[in-house]
Amino acid sequence: MRVLLACLACLMMLVASAVRAQDATTLLSPTKPKAPEAIPLAGIPARADADERYAEEVSLRAAQADPSGRLVARLAAIERSVAEKNGLFAYDELRTLPVVRLESMERHWKFDARQYARWRADLQGVVAPYAEDAAELALRRADWDLTQKEMAADSTPAALRARVQTVSERLQQAEQALSSPLAGQIGLGRRANLLDARIRAGQRAVAGAIAYTDRRLLRLDAPPLWRVSNTGAVRDDVVGRLARDIQSEGNFVTQYAAADSGNQRLLQAVQVLLLPVLLWVAWRHRRRGMDPTVPQASDAESRVIRRPFSTWVLLSMIGVLVLEPNAPLFVHQVAMLVALVPVLRLMPQQGRRLLGPWPYLATAFYLLQRLSVLLMASDYLYRMYYLLLAVLALAATGWLLWRSRGQRFAGLAGRAGKLVHALAWVGVAVLLVSIGANIVGNVSLAEMLASGIIESGYFALVLYAAVTVFEALLRRLGARSAVRRLWLMRRHGGTLLESVARWARIAAVIGWVAYTMSRFRIFRPVYDTAKAIVTHRFEYGELAISLGHVLVFCIGVVLAVWVARTLRALLREEVLPRMSLPRGVGNSVASLSYYALLMLGLVAALSAAGFKLGQLAFLFGALGVGIGLGLQDVVKNFVSGLILMFERPVQPGDVVDISGTSGRVRAIGMRATTVRTFEGADVVVPNGMLLSDKVTNWTLNDQARRVDVDLGVAYGSDVTRVMQLLTEVTHATPGVAEDPAPTVLFTGFGASSLDFAIRAWTPDGDNASSIRSLLLERLHAALVEAGIDIPHPQQDVHLRTVSDDVLRSLAARPASPGSATQA
Repeated sequence: MRVLLACLACLMMLVASAVRAQDATTLLSPTKPKAPEAIPLAGIPARADADERYAEEVSLRAAQADPSGRLVARLAAIERSVAEKNGLFAYDELRTLPVVRLESMERHWKFDARQYARWRADLQGVVAPYAEDAAELALRRADWDLTQKEMAADSTPAALRARVQTVSERLQQAEQALSSPLAGQIGLGRRANLLDARIRAGQRAVAGAIAYTDRRLLRLDAPPLWRVSNTGAVRDDVVGRLARDIQSEGNFVTQYAAADSGNQRLLQAVQVLLLPVLLWVAWRHRRRGMDPTVPQASDAESRVIRRPFSTWVLLSMIGVLVLEPNAPLFVHQVAMLVALVPVLRLMPQQGRRLLGPWPYLATAFYLLQRLSVLLMASDYLYRMYYLLLAVLALAATGWLLWRSRGQRFAGLAGRAGKLVHALAWVGVAVLLVSIGANIVGNVSLAEMLASGIIESGYFALVLYAAVTVFEALLRRLGARSAVRRLWLMRRHGGTLLESVARWARIAAVIGWVAYTMSRFRIFRPVYDTAKAIVTHRFEYGELAISLGHVLVFCIGVVLAVWVARTLRALLREEVLPRMSLPRGVGNSVASLSYYALLMLGLVAALSAAGFKLGQLAFLFGALGVGIGLGLQDVVKNFVSGLILMFERPVQPGDVVDISGTSGRVRAIGMRATTVRTFEGADVVVPNGMLLSDKVTNWTLNDQARRVDVDLGVAYGSDVTRVMQLLTEVTHATPGVAEDPAPTVLFTGFGASSLDFAIRAWTPDGDNASSIRSLLLERLHAALVEAGIDIPHPQQDVHLRTVSDDVLRSLAARPASPGSATQA
């Protein structure tokens, strides 16, 4: 074993050195083009035929319709979208747009960038075959040109000279046939390069305008309210700009719908399948509502199940926000508006007690805030509208706080109530700042604060309703009898459902925090700062690592461990027991699947973290040295674990004796096996001992155990009668097997009894001790009833009288060292 491990270590070191050398060679010496080679005279006919066939194939492909023609229309559509956005506003005008419009334009530019990236990938797929054909034709023609030059210096048959000339000309013709489609593709690529530059410029312009708008939040951008003179003027340029904005947003929605991405198809499939499922659940709930054996649904569950259309609309709108994060901002705003009614209809009674009338007020304020777009043509009216909206929101929040303090209708004793109370006071403070900023002339800050409070409050309401619906459906799913029968639900049902619901609430809180930070204009700087920290690279020689790599690796490892454990549990408890497999195969399959998935997850985590095999070569070499020197016992136990899983001499549940330790095998790992003794102790046995030492497996093939009972009867008993009685009692004892039949033996004449031995088998090895105890009890009762004595061990003692003279002589005799005097 030591020699094998040492060889393995050397092999790993050689592989690591080879990988390092190969990587260094690849990095230092770029690939060189193949030098032309003259074709031998004997190989000219065969090579000529092959090259002519290849030239004909290339010419036929070039004569067909250019597949890049399908890409022209897509490129023209992207060019029209880019030209439309560039023609809407000048660079300086972008800084005067509302931040919501800028964010929508940013999404539009990103959409064009994604469309261009897909188009560029498709173009590369079209151009690559033509470029490869051109390169291959050039290489083959170079070989024929070199051959032709060498023929000029010797006496080559004229037929071969003509053949070489013909093939060279045919390859040249094929190259000329490729020139036309290649020229068109190159021209298309030049157009695409110009389009790429315009897209990048547009993205930079919008990003700069957003940054300028964020910096302007702390500056006065309008005169104080008491100095405003022009109170009703409507700006015609703003009206025209609004019309252009609406048209551009409509074009964006049309282009996004026509793109037909994978997320859109997934959302449509979910929406189509979800409604019939919800209708079926509602019908089944009404049908089984009076059945006393069915667990009764709570108020939240009943409200969700009895209103399938509202549930479907709410979940569909949440799906739009989750599955289509890059959709036009107008689509997200419409989804939020559509969710107004379902949110109110699905609000559970507990939420109504907690929030009171706030859900109705939040939806009303959100609707009013969305209507503010109608007043953007007048700066004064738009400003006054937001001032009035902030004042009304402040008054409503103050009234709710006063009412909750006086009447305690919301039950603010719990953590949820205290959190709502604290957030309401934060909202009061923010609204006060918004009103003050509006009055003194910082309209941008006032608008951002007021809209941020209203939109974040309404979005929290939507997420609360969505989580309530999800938990209700999850509980109803867990209440189904078919689901409750699953091993996972029987063992972890309550904990599992609670964990899933908790993660849903955590995801909702994270989404709300991100949305709120975005509405208050702090998400972008926080994201940029976090991205700079996470992506900062620490370099040491060829190894480069960042905090993001470490986080990705840790998350990947945790996810791999969780998935591997879940898969092992499902295979071991649900899937494999239902299959007709030999004994022990299920445990081996589950364990090997666990370790294989764990290793794949580790490799995937390393790959996701940015590590490459060349960067890990040093680590592999060091690992090989460690295995060869210090980890040989670990590797021996690991290999032994693999052998145990494939050969299966020992399986979980077996009763074994290992080096003086008796117990039942609990688990077989890759390094060690856990044995639980009959006294209750857990003994960890290295797998190497199971292969190198003698192991007694009492249950390798079956559960049968032999029960041995030795007893004796008094001298004078009838041996035949005793053997007949013992046989009858043994046969009648429950748990004793009939095949093989019990055996009663007369083993000999003891010191005080006639000795007999009973050899019986039981198929229930786990209860062999209890069966032996029951057999002894029945044997004793049968012998007593039959009048057959069971003698006690006895010994005859013979006493002899000693005279007084002998005693005196013994007493007078001098005692020798080490002797003892006995009387």
